[in-house]
This record gives sequence, C-alpha cells and structure tokens, in this order.
Amino acid sequence: MLHRILALAIKEFLALLRDKKSRFVIIVPPLMQLLVFGYAVSFDLNHVTYAVYDRDGGVAARELLAHFGGSPHFARVEVITREPRIAELINARDVMMVIQIPERFSAELLSGGSSSLQVLIDGRNSNTAQLVQNYTARIVKRFNEEWAGSHNLSRLPVRLVNRSWYNPNLESRWFFISGLVGVLTLVVTMLTTAMSVAREREQGTFDQLLVTPLSPLEILIGKSIPGVVIGTMLATLTTSIAVFWFRIPLAGDLATLYAGIGLFLCAAVGVGLLISSLSVTLQQALLGGFLFMVPSVILSGFATPIANMPEYVQWLTYANPMRYFLIILRGVFLEGAGFDLLGRQMLPLAIIGLICMSLAGWMFRKRLY
Repeated sequence: MLHRILALAIKEFLALLRDKKSRFVIIVPPLMQLLVFGYAVSFDLNHVTYAVYDRDGGVAARELLAHFGGSPHFARVEVITREPRIAELINARDVMMVIQIPERFSAELLSGGSSSLQVLIDGRNSNTAQLVQNYTARIVKRFNEEWAGSHNLSRLPVRLVNRSWYNPNLESRWFFISGLVGVLTLVVTMLTTAMSVAREREQGTFDQLLVTPLSPLEILIGKSIPGVVIGTMLATLTTSIAVFWFRIPLAGDLATLYAGIGLFLCAAVGVGLLISSLSVTLQQALLGGFLFMVPSVILSGFATPIANMPEYVQWLTYANPMRYFLIILRGVFLEGAGFDLLGRQMLPLAIIGLICMSLAGWMFRKRLY
C-alpha cells in the first residue's frame, strides 16, 4: 500500500511540475509576496509626521523641540502660526500629531516650576496612535531627566497631556472593525465575480452563452450585477453589525458611505471579471483571486500604515482600490467626513473601476472570437 501511495505522490509531483502555469503559481507568487510583505509589513514607526504650534518660543521650548527633531522616528513638516491650522492638518492626514507648547513654558521651567505640553494625535489608526504616544513619552522623559539634572530639580518639569482625535480612548476595535467592512466586502465580491466566466468554461456552458442573442457587453454586465448586489448586501450587513452590535460610531452620513461602497464594488467587480476572463479553469480563477486579495489587504493600510512602507511599495498602493476604500470607511465612521473631504478618494476608485471593466470587456470579446 505504501508503494502505491508513493507512486501516486510522485505522479502528482511530476504532473504539477510539468505544467508551466502550475510551476509559476507555486514559485513566483510566494517569492514576490515574501519580498513585498517583508518590506511593507512593519509595526514600527519610522516616519511620524508632526507639526509644531510653539506659543512660547523660549529656550526651554527650543530645547524640547530639538529632542523631537533629533529623533529618527519623527519628521517635522510644518510650524503652525494659528490654532485653526491644527484641525486642518489632522483632518487632511498631513500630520500624525501636533505639538502645542503653551505660553510662558520656558519662564515656568526656568523658575524651577513645571508646565504642561499638549500633544494632539490622529487616533483614527489606534495602533499607530499608541506607538506615537509611546515615542513621545520617551522623548519627554529624556528631556525631563536632562533638564532636571542640569537645573538641580527634584520633580519633573514637563507634564505630558495626550489627546487623540476621532478615537479618544484609542480602542483598536473601532479601527479594525471599520476596516473589516472593506476586507469582507472585497473577499466575497472578488470570489463571486472571479469564478463567473471560469465556471462557465469549466462546466461546458460557456458555448451556450454564445448562441444567445446577448451581446458580449450584455453578458459582461449581467455577470457584474450579482457581485454588486451581493457586495452591497454584505456591506450593509457588516456595517449594521459594526454599529449596533460592536457599538462602533457612525459619525458620517449614509449617502457618502454608499457612494464609496458603490464605487469600490465597481472596481472590485472589474478586477474580478478581468481575472475571470483570463482564467481557463475555476482553480485558476480562485488562485488569481487570492493572489490579488492578499497583497490588496496588506498594502491597503488595514493593519500597518502606508507611510511607513518603502517608497516604491507606497507607489504600488495607488493602484489598490482597498487603499481608498479604507480611508472612506474610516473617514465616514470615525470623523464624519463628507463628499468634500472624501471626494478625492472616490475619484481613483472610479478610474480603477473604469479601467478594469474596459480591460475585462476587451479580454472577454477577444476570447469570444
């Protein structure tokens, strides 16, 4: 019996290795994903963008800011001169945090007293916000030790006051569950559409479609509708569970949310139909779908910030519809953003959907004739 099993195993290995497509699938994609994920997936922060609102301008304030400037984790992008600019920078995601130094900061420290230091952090990504808090506390602690030692003080001169916007308690559930709405919608929509044309070919019913009065465009649209409908229903269900069961706040309006969902589904269906039109068998369609979905989730900012990825990997994320959809989801859920703030995220989704649907239609007609 062992001999027969061994012979069958050898036969399966030979059949697998003789097929060029199978060799490609088992060798090239894992190596590519290992290289991409090895650079992209990191829970360390090496580029925390911040702005400074220094209302003091004294020697102690300059010395404290020098500690942030000398840290490899932080990168200052702007010096603020008016308070409303704080909200503008954080809302637009131009900075992860704003350091606000109060008036008389230096005077109070030089007189042997203490003063507060306010740090405003973008809390939409709770993991990132917690890391930023830890890095900030470490720098302030080092400044306190040096200042107290050089001025013979027995107490800490600076009191750090952290405030996280849009997620004041830094609950990671708010961040991950709002993102899961997008991930689950992508998985189901992609699998539904990626298998549609390939299933017809494998079951031998594809030729029956050719003798119907339907045009290739009508067939393509007909195969897109189930994915869009199922994706919309799933997005509605997962959003309802997130709001009513997990108590995730939905601060924005439903019109903005469903506009983003509709555009994202068009892009996901376009990618799925493109994969399906390129696949000959159902197995190839499934492999192609998973080959797209795994990097799509990793490179979307779902778990790790895109800004922390290498620059060439960040360029890859611009072709990923999940990147834009997660910003829309978290913008609507956590900050109540509308079309005015999220419109620039919806436009790339529309472009990706149009390109993918056009390529899928071209490949579909090419396979017909």
